[in-house]
Amino acid sequence: MPRRALLTVATLLALLHLYIGLRLIPPMGLGAAGTSAGIALLAASALLVLTGLFSSVLKRVPFSEQLTWAGLLSMGFFSSLLVLTVLRDVALLVAVVFSAGTPAIERASAIGVPLLAFVVTLIGFVNARRVARVVDVEVPIDGLPAQFDGYSIVQISDIHVGPTIKRGYLNAIVTKVNGLKPDAIAVTGDLVDGSVKRLGMHTAPLERLAAPDGAFFVTGNHEYYSGAAEWIVEMRRLGLTVLLNEHVVVERAGQALMIAGVTDFMAHHFDESHRSDPHAAARGAPGHVKVRVLLAHQPRSAEAAADAGFHLQLSGHTHGGQFFPWNLFVPLQQPFTAGLNRLRSLWVYTSRGTGYWGPPKRFGAPSEITRVRLVRAKGV
Repeated sequence: MPRRALLTVATLLALLHLYIGLRLIPPMGLGAAGTSAGIALLAASALLVLTGLFSSVLKRVPFSEQLTWAGLLSMGFFSSLLVLTVLRDVALLVAVVFSAGTPAIERASAIGVPLLAFVVTLIGFVNARRVARVVDVEVPIDGLPAQFDGYSIVQISDIHVGPTIKRGYLNAIVTKVNGLKPDAIAVTGDLVDGSVKRLGMHTAPLERLAAPDGAFFVTGNHEYYSGAAEWIVEMRRLGLTVLLNEHVVVERAGQALMIAGVTDFMAHHFDESHRSDPHAAARGAPGHVKVRVLLAHQPRSAEAAADAGFHLQLSGHTHGGQFFPWNLFVPLQQPFTAGLNRLRSLWVYTSRGTGYWGPPKRFGAPSEITRVRLVRAKGV
């Protein structure tokens, strides 16, 4: 990273930590020793958050893994600390307007903010590191052939194998997925944060994914940050079917279902030949295909998917916001944040993700392994 950009980020972090210190430490009444300790902790936090932001360049630094963990945990804590400090200031301002503010309230709230931030970060850590829960979703499809009534696709998404997610974490996910015995498995992008050379041994458990109709993979934006061409080769080596604006057809007693996949919505910024195209993914499908399912990393593909005649789109990318307040910002970029939604004749299911990105923290947006079942629409 350019030195000027690094200096800008460091300055911003220092100013934000200064704001937190000025708003919380004086009203706590800690005395000289306590105040010094509080300043030292905030200074350490600023340095650790900076470390977490640039953890990808720590590979050759002694104790790099420990520093990465410390930095990313600090990022999660700092995020909650900053938000709660701002909310406290808003609450105190309201209290002043209504003549309800007292020194006791100021002191108690100043002490409560870091304690609450710690509790939220601890709960978020436990939520992030446990094996994702199974979320069952039924999707009603008009005209669904009886042969595909109950057809199950297990979706995993946004695992982000990388700095703090390794082989053991992914291995537990694969075991849980296989135990659900789905008809097909969909991996909808952002599997990795790093190169094949660095993470190949940690993604190896994907080779165990097993479903009668196959395991499918589509690229997310993080694959393009990490060397998409190499990861596509690696996914194929592991036995996954990579769908690059392509489809496969599943046959059942003369009836057919199509599973298609598109490259990431922004893939053309990295490789023009990978421009995402749901129409191309559906092109050439046999006439007897009655159900069209699209795997697309970002929900933003939904408009084109609806135009292309798909019945269901499985997406990820958003993490459901991962933890407050980021869930509030997702709608600024994506049409859907999480769950099952409808766009004209298209169902869109947006997974909250099976892993996490950055801070090992999930609060209010639990990770999930999604078991999607196709069912016949009522009255059909």
